[in-house]
Amino acid sequence: MTKLFIYLDKKTTFAETNQKMIQSMTGFGKAVTELPNKKISVEIKSLNSKQLDLNTKIPATYREKEIEIRNMLSQTIERGKVDFFVSIEHVDTTIPSKINPGIIENYYEQIKEISNKLNIEVPPDCLSVILRLPEAIKTETAELDEAEWNTVKNTISKALKAFVAFRVQEGKMLQKVFKSKLKTIASLLQEIERYDAERIEKIKARMMDALKKTELASYDENRFEQELIYYIERLDVSEEKVRLDNHLKYFTETMETEKNQGRKLGFITQEIGREVNTLGSKSNHAEMQKLVVRMKDELEQVKEQILNVL
Repeated sequence: MTKLFIYLDKKTTFAETNQKMIQSMTGFGKAVTELPNKKISVEIKSLNSKQLDLNTKIPATYREKEIEIRNMLSQTIERGKVDFFVSIEHVDTTIPSKINPGIIENYYEQIKEISNKLNIEVPPDCLSVILRLPEAIKTETAELDEAEWNTVKNTISKALKAFVAFRVQEGKMLQKVFKSKLKTIASLLQEIERYDAERIEKIKARMMDALKKTELASYDENRFEQELIYYIERLDVSEEKVRLDNHLKYFTETMETEKNQGRKLGFITQEIGREVNTLGSKSNHAEMQKLVVRMKDELEQVKEQILNVL
């Protein structure tokens, strides 16, 4: 009879792991199976990484199945720095290790021969020294039968489910952070609208004042108007505002409708950063620049967290 214990937050169901939502690369899953003579524990931990970096620690009994285990893990985990452990705790008192008499006798004869040749006494603690030599103690490794291996595979599968559920739960927390930050950036973008028209009028007035200070008797008004329009067009941020708004919506849409899109969200974040930077360079207005600085602060926090998205 096999008893299985899954370490999983009760608020997260296994059905949620198949939903299209972001997942964190930070994960943890553990499953324990109890057999009549042993207890098998499987544990999976992960942190963020650009690729799948898988480190396994498997008992000698299951070493022949390492490739199959790695395939199981890589099909589910996809990315992250992953540590995978399988441990066995024997319940019975059977000693799996035995002394190897033939090897010990051979070592002892060699020691006596060397002692006679060097004319020295055989050390009194000779046996304790020999027991530490290679192959003096042999460990019997039981052959892995199919029934036990199926039990181990089932335990790995349960640990993987718990692991993915943990990632989904962490992904929900990240999603809340991203929504909050994007909402703040969108709100700051709306505030920029207040200053945009005012900014243009101030630029016009400043240029007129500068022209008057030159004390020119006359100037070509048409040419001045053309130059003014050209200058104002260069400072126009209408396209940047539209693109930034679209990028914010696209980020949210991708986050809520597509699965495991950490890299894609990273690219969208870069595009948001470009538009914010252009807004700052074109603003030429103190209050607008303050808003842009606040946008950059919010965006930087998104960039830090996006590295942990699968």
